[in-house]
Amino acid sequence: MKASVCCKDAEGNMDLELSSDQINLRDNIREVLEGISSPETVRAIYEGTSTSEPVWNQMVELYWPAMSVPEESEGLGLSFVEVALLCEELGRATTPGPLLATASQLIPALTEAKATTQLAQVAAGDLTGALAISEAGRWQPQQPQTVAVSNGNGWQVSGTKTDVVSGSEVGSFVVVAPTHDQQGAGLFLVQAQDAEVSPTESIEPTLALADVTFHNASATLLLEPGAATTKAIDRITQQAVVAMAIHTVGACRRIFEVTLEYAKVREQYGQLIGSFQALKHRLADMYLAVERANAVAYYASVAIAEDDNARAMATHTAKIAAGDCQRLLAQDGLQLHGGIGFTWENDLHFLLKRAKAGELLCGSSRYHRNQLAQVLGLTEAPNRGGVQ
Repeated sequence: MKASVCCKDAEGNMDLELSSDQINLRDNIREVLEGISSPETVRAIYEGTSTSEPVWNQMVELYWPAMSVPEESEGLGLSFVEVALLCEELGRATTPGPLLATASQLIPALTEAKATTQLAQVAAGDLTGALAISEAGRWQPQQPQTVAVSNGNGWQVSGTKTDVVSGSEVGSFVVVAPTHDQQGAGLFLVQAQDAEVSPTESIEPTLALADVTFHNASATLLLEPGAATTKAIDRITQQAVVAMAIHTVGACRRIFEVTLEYAKVREQYGQLIGSFQALKHRLADMYLAVERANAVAYYASVAIAEDDNARAMATHTAKIAAGDCQRLLAQDGLQLHGGIGFTWENDLHFLLKRAKAGELLCGSSRYHRNQLAQVLGLTEAPNRGGVQ
């Protein structure tokens, strides 16, 4: 059943209250993830004794990849608000697998391109993918080196993209690349089998980051360069950024929850540490940071769902708030756990690593502060070689 979307009230103002269908969806996702993405499952992937494939297969059975695929492509046709709910819960459970990238990066790109055939494959769980845009560690390079060239019969892409989320797991890449005549960036779909995928060593192995190199790789043109494509790339990247922001906040919320639980049972000097005034203040600060970042991220998700004029500003603000949140939650969450938080046996570090990785992916909070300043007209926007 399609969930209703509470996005704007009768006067046209944004309504940030979730509908009953959305609350039920979130609760159902959380309940399922507690079973299929338990700390034991995550630990096994860290230790190299398991993969994310069983988790992905169960998600496909539940039709999760079809959540935001348009109905005409055999999907459920839900909005970006529901995608945000999904991404938050994936972060909260430190869930492995390609669903995060597929739902928040591949589907938006294919939807913009009206690629109905590929979207139907995604809905069926037969196609996964991620956005390949970063180069040399920069989320949106000012002068991209990856280039697409038309050979008369099709397109070929050459260059290297870095920090691709689930890059070593997905079956395809949506590549943002200027054409050889430098008339702007186009959007291309390249199959993973036609690329050289190099898994990246990172603090968060369950995100399966990878650098991807294309050597005259055969590519399917999704959107040809032009002003309309530049705006489409903006919309696609905004969804990726907000999804990563709410994903990071989801991990931070769980950090707060497990820290609060620990403070209620850990005794020091014959008293529960949660009864100490100083720790109460720190826990309150943690709670407020999570709630603030959560509210900002959902404001951005509604702005995207409604295609509101504020979506660009809201996107940058969401990633900034998520970055501020993870800095406080990672620091205080670890400190309030004391020495036990440093041990491999404690599950806290899975959450810490997911939150820290989320800060660096899709542009850091520092990067988005600079972008927000440009949106507000406080600084001049540089020429980014057609990549927005």
